[in-house]
Amino acid sequence: MKTICFYFQIHQPFRLKRYRFFDIGNDHYYYDDFQNEEIIRRIAERCYIPANRLFMEMIKDSGGKFKAAFSISGTALEQMEIYTPEVLDGFKELVKTGNVEFLSETYAHSLASLGNEEEFKKQVGLHKEKIYSLFGVEPKVFRNTELIYSDEISEIVYNMGYKGMLTEGAKHVLGWKSPNYLYKSIINPELQLLLKNDRFSEDLSIRFNNYSWSEYPLTADKYMSWIASTPEEEQVINLFMNYDVLGSFHPAESGIFDFFRALPRFAAEKGIGFSLPSEVFNLLKPVDAISVPFPMSWVDEEKDCSSWLGNVLQQEAFDKIKEVSKRVHLITERSIQQDWLYLQSSDHFYYMNTKHPGEKGFSPYDNPYEAFNNYMNVLSDFKFRVEAQYPSSIDDEELNSLLTTINNQNKTIEKLKKKVEELEKKKSAQKKIIEK
Repeated sequence: MKTICFYFQIHQPFRLKRYRFFDIGNDHYYYDDFQNEEIIRRIAERCYIPANRLFMEMIKDSGGKFKAAFSISGTALEQMEIYTPEVLDGFKELVKTGNVEFLSETYAHSLASLGNEEEFKKQVGLHKEKIYSLFGVEPKVFRNTELIYSDEISEIVYNMGYKGMLTEGAKHVLGWKSPNYLYKSIINPELQLLLKNDRFSEDLSIRFNNYSWSEYPLTADKYMSWIASTPEEEQVINLFMNYDVLGSFHPAESGIFDFFRALPRFAAEKGIGFSLPSEVFNLLKPVDAISVPFPMSWVDEEKDCSSWLGNVLQQEAFDKIKEVSKRVHLITERSIQQDWLYLQSSDHFYYMNTKHPGEKGFSPYDNPYEAFNNYMNVLSDFKFRVEAQYPSSIDDEELNSLLTTINNQNKTIEKLKKKVEELEKKKSAQKKIIEK
């Protein structure tokens, strides 16, 4: 039976306020609270709240057959807690159905996997904790920022305990192969991979509301007939997209909500089901291994990482923030740890993108150079705060020694905690025996 695997991304960065050179050393608060609140409230009203309500209806009306996965960044979850708690309530209700799965990712939707393994692991752990604290579930499947993947990243992800990961079905990687199968990492064959079907995903995310598209208007019946017409042996169609597709990228009046509402009915008519990523990994077997020596993503024709690190501005900013990584890891001050996470969001680097001149996109800046200057001013102040606690006069050898000591202490604390828990359990068991 052919099945559809839906995954939706939700991310909101903490956007920076206009931070001038003369603010460095004088103002340690970097964020545009007005803009951040306005944007997430607007998107919640147009997309998150009605889409969550729609998915609940779809699950009930389909008799529990409709299923979908979500990857929500830690920074988006924080903003929901502050500004739109009703969105979180909607997701909590969806989780209770058993038809929704949360995926694991980097907390800040960062580029840490491209050069900072320690930070990458740390953020994945923080994100997992955040998901559990809010929804009471532990993610089992990994999805990296912007679907970024490489052989090296697959090894790190596998060593973190994941057996399944989502990524892009890039043509330069797959060649003649179809993305509609389960694959595996060539480095760690036990790490299974679901690859995005570009054509069917972009029919919804990009072309749905395009009046000049030859297939406009797209109906649920037509769409499901296309999926049904794929070769019989191709068992899984991976539809990966931004949740903003529903109501934000495509407004309600475009018919996007009605389109989704009709999907389960026409899928059932054509014998097509819906599956969560973890279910696909349990049910299907990989048909082949894929090799990705250089990082790929879902963006642009190149499907590489040049949208974030493709020019000297982006590379300079990325290198500068990596320079303070070791020192930041030694600091326990909450405000510094929080700013450290927020400043790593990939959006800050995307705003410096010069690949598409004239296309402002989602950037709050007038041009990439303004984005770069603003970010570097903020980063300069942040580095001063870090230097105040761990000056650059402390060399790397001393830092590594301190980090080793702290890590060993943390491991000792964890062991002691487990020992205390075991003793508490034994004490409780003995107490019950005595009471009897």
